[in-house]
Amino acid sequence: MEKQPDKRTVDMRLISDWIDPDSSVLDLGCGPGTLLEYLIQTKSVFGVGVDWDMDKVCSCIQRGVPAFQGDLSELMKTFPDKFFDCVICSRTLQELSSPAAVLLEALRLADTVAVGFVNYGYWKNRLHHLFSGSRTVGEVTPYEWHQGRPTHEISIADFESFCSRHEITVTRRVYLRGDWETPCGYFQNLLCGYALFELTQ
Repeated sequence: MEKQPDKRTVDMRLISDWIDPDSSVLDLGCGPGTLLEYLIQTKSVFGVGVDWDMDKVCSCIQRGVPAFQGDLSELMKTFPDKFFDCVICSRTLQELSSPAAVLLEALRLADTVAVGFVNYGYWKNRLHHLFSGSRTVGEVTPYEWHQGRPTHEISIADFESFCSRHEITVTRRVYLRGDWETPCGYFQNLLCGYALFELTQ
């Protein structure tokens, strides 16, 4: 079984390289605030997070990270155009009721949007469906169908097609294999476990 590093560490390492010092950042689905805390400490960003989970928002506040509790779609509407330099949407899209609307709204709010997600087109998921005929329970969908929240299972091919249809420019890409560390240089939709995109419009 492939051993994966801490997922926030992956985001810290990759996304932080894309963030300019002293910039403004909105983190959608910020969780306990570890990524924003890291960016505040290392890049002196003005960072704001939003999450539905009150416990996670409280964790942000304990870290000294400004955060809002509530529906991120509603919160985003309160900010004017290009209010932020960057919006981060890391492993959040799959849990949103309207991911397309959120992405387009994020592009209104910021010059760039960083989007990270687990690739559902990964070869292990394909084999599982082929041989078992049942829903994959693992990194991509960690719950049985009757346990978790509804999820949108995103593949790299799906996401790149969406960007093309909506005239969204992908300015940077990072593809990592199933260990979330090794770069994936070919057959990304098959061999990549985690993908990270920088978008602009």
